[in-house]
Amino acid sequence: MTRIMCSVIATLFIFPLFLQSQDLIMNVYNRETTSLDGYWKYIIDPYENGYYNYRYQAFDKQTNPSKNAFFKNAKQSEPSELLEYNFDLCDSIQVPGDWNSQKEALLYYEGTVWYKKSFDYQLAEGKRLFVYFGAANYKAEIYFNGHKLGTHIGGFTPFNYEITELVNEGENFIVVKVDNKRQKDGIPTLNTDWWNYGGLTRSVKLVETPETFIQDYFIQLNPDDSNAITASISLNGAMITDQSIELKIPELNLSTILKTDSTGNASFEFQSNKIKYWFPQKPKLYDLTISTGADNISDQIGFRTIKTAGADILLNGEPIFLKGISIHEENPIRGGRAYSQQDAKQLLDWAQELGCNFVRLAHYPHNEHMVRLADKMGILVWEENPVYWTISWDNADTYDNAQNQLSELIARDKNRASVIIWSMANETPTSKSRNIFLNKLAQHARSLDQTRLLSAALEQKNYNDNPFVRTIDDPFAEVVDVLSFNEYIGWYDGLPDKCEKISWHIEQNKPVLISEFGGGAKQGLHGRKEERWTEEFQEELYIQSLEMLSQVEQLRGMSPWILVDFRSPRRPLPVIQDGWNRKGLLSDDGKKKKAFFILQEYYSEK
Repeated sequence: MTRIMCSVIATLFIFPLFLQSQDLIMNVYNRETTSLDGYWKYIIDPYENGYYNYRYQAFDKQTNPSKNAFFKNAKQSEPSELLEYNFDLCDSIQVPGDWNSQKEALLYYEGTVWYKKSFDYQLAEGKRLFVYFGAANYKAEIYFNGHKLGTHIGGFTPFNYEITELVNEGENFIVVKVDNKRQKDGIPTLNTDWWNYGGLTRSVKLVETPETFIQDYFIQLNPDDSNAITASISLNGAMITDQSIELKIPELNLSTILKTDSTGNASFEFQSNKIKYWFPQKPKLYDLTISTGADNISDQIGFRTIKTAGADILLNGEPIFLKGISIHEENPIRGGRAYSQQDAKQLLDWAQELGCNFVRLAHYPHNEHMVRLADKMGILVWEENPVYWTISWDNADTYDNAQNQLSELIARDKNRASVIIWSMANETPTSKSRNIFLNKLAQHARSLDQTRLLSAALEQKNYNDNPFVRTIDDPFAEVVDVLSFNEYIGWYDGLPDKCEKISWHIEQNKPVLISEFGGGAKQGLHGRKEERWTEEFQEELYIQSLEMLSQVEQLRGMSPWILVDFRSPRRPLPVIQDGWNRKGLLSDDGKKKKAFFILQEYYSEK
């Protein structure tokens, strides 16, 4: 039997415990839940009248809400009563899903939509109940049986609220006000290059737990000892002190009972020389269970290390080249925001067919399906906080918003072996306030997780004013572990043949990952390679770009822009774009363009 060592770690300097302000429940993906997915009733409310009483009568939303407030889900008590809404008579919309692609009239709508779902429930004695949202874009106000639970800001991260004291035996209803209006001080801000899909875009679930339950855990290889599995676990409830927690990884013959401290936390380290490491060719996952007797959860976790050494990226101590592609969270066949496991599987299958061992999930946290499947399929992952372009760097609330979204992303995915890079930002022009903002984010990310690399799409300039020599011009390059930047020579900067004249001068001794390059093409449009928008132009651009980038001495990976065409209001050119960004290697209906095969061949030879 494998020799097992279990030792309580006095301080959590390697794997700090962290509970979000909303007490995010870890691993809802594998817990027993009741789905609230399906059809919800909805009311479109651009003037936000759903807050207010009839006509001129205002009301105090906290203490005396009128029945005309939508979150009361009121019904007429007598025929003469004036009530100007009725959810049950309204149209229905699918959850998860966005309203833009489901309802033609709402394609460009940005504003408030109220959702309502009624359901029966009987809470078992001695149990607690939470409502969990995978994501809602962008600002969500949650009401349960007429009571406000809270407000969540951020369109791509999970959140939950306890409803134990509010649930009725029998009929209940939940009302959610979702507002996807873009905001100057938001994360992201007003201007982006993707579609602003609004709504309850990911699954909604009821999570029933014991009175004291397993709230959170972080189980990874010790980055300084590849024979050590380090774990931290935390409980939530009234009885959290001196509680027994059993942790098992049967395949490694690891089993131990541990005791929580006065804060409900416990931390451990196990030694084993029989750990099979996770890597793309053999993405080994171990089944594990954590049990308190009253609460039992399971997970599937891979063990690997990711580090840098000079210009190399080391996976399990061995250099690796990241053969990647960038991906937006859209379903090109059905249309709209991707939300299902099938959606994720289609996107990652295409990436693997392309020859990728790596994907960049841009420009915001994607559905948990993506990283769970990446764990199983052996695909390394870059995950990104939606700090995009010109943020309100000096606004303290904007920073808090960015930090909270980053915290929720790390909380959700910190046990996924596939995730190797947390990205702090994309294409953010340098300034003193921006640098302070990003430095604080990086410090925060490292305080939560020291087992992964940090990066961002950095800024560049001409080296010594030479227009044909490029260099990184970004103080944040000194902070990140991996130097990443987006370059569009041949598309926004000259034509493809300009690539032959360009070289790169990288001063930092760190690995370089080209986070974006590429250009647009309308699938099926053919012509000479000099004709923009043809497949031949995009093909030539990839040929020239790959040759140019291969000359970068520190090049250790790339994630060209982008796997599939995606919707964007910034792309109105009739006949060619029609509201789509055409830089995909596949069209919006899943057809491969000629450049797909150029990149596929390049990766096959790496």
